Amino acid sequence: MVLALVEHVEGEPLEESLQMLTLAREIAEAEGESVHGVAFGDGVDGLTDRLEDAGLEVLYMVSLDGIDRYAPIAWAASLEQLADETDPAAVLAAGTDRGNEVLAHIGARNDLPVVANCLSVEVGETYTLERQRWGGSLIEHARLRAGPKVMSVALHELPIESAGSGAPTVESFTPELTEVEHLVTVDRFEESEEEGISLTDANVVIGGGRGVGNAEDFDKLEELAELIGAAVGSSRAAVNEGWRPHDDQIGQTGAKISPELYIAAGISGAVQHMVGCKGSKHLLAINTDPEAGIIQKANWAVLGDLHEVIPAITEEIRRRQGE
Repeated sequence: MVLALVEHVEGEPLEESLQMLTLAREIAEAEGESVHGVAFGDGVDGLTDRLEDAGLEVLYMVSLDGIDRYAPIAWAASLEQLADETDPAAVLAAGTDRGNEVLAHIGARNDLPVVANCLSVEVGETYTLERQRWGGSLIEHARLRAGPKVMSVALHELPIESAGSGAPTVESFTPELTEVEHLVTVDRFEESEEEGISLTDANVVIGGGRGVGNAEDFDKLEELAELIGAAVGSSRAAVNEGWRPHDDQIGQTGAKISPELYIAAGISGAVQHMVGCKGSKHLLAINTDPEAGIIQKANWAVLGDLHEVIPAITEEIRRRQGE
């Protein structure tokens, strides 16, 4: 059996968890086993219907007495106890901040290696894996011998595939937790004061970097974003300059985005930034430097001054819309 942590928001599974389940099913099929899911937190009652085609045989809904929100040590202890009862061949999670943190606690508590950001797995007594390193700039080939195999799955690299298996059987699981495992928990969530479309939810994102030049010139990006219903983000360089708030930062230490289209204006394409935007389906880069890293990774590139290109795009869209 493969045990998979399914993250969700009020009963809506994260896209990253659904991608992870694609690999979980492949491993389970190779093992001749099934996939069992684990879900924590509020809103799990509506999760079953949304996992009808996810290929889960069982969904464990974990009840944590006195814990309503994310608690990494408690989640790890719960998965550990559930694994003791079910004896899985592997324990998987999406390579989100939470997924990697929970698996790291499991590894530390049980003296097990944890392989992060996996792309593929060849199953045998020893697992042969491909995984991302250095923000996806390096692919590592590794072997994993310990059991159970503890792995997280690289974000936005695998498709979401329907297994057509029907809704999973639901079982409740109540772990026995100590006071120590209750010590770390999320106390509250605070909404950003920034208005507009969220970076992580937007179908189109426009990002500005050092090439924008100053805070005022982000107005050009904001104007285009309002016209096409996009969100505006930035590189770390623009945040460091004080031109944009940290909430707008895209990258390894910022938001991870996966829009249909990402328009990167005046951004060089450092590895740290590409970690944040690599989930984008399509990338349009606007830059004066033909050797910029982001130009090499773009689906389309415009070699030019963003202060001329962005207004020209805005003007053309307005013309076509008859404004």
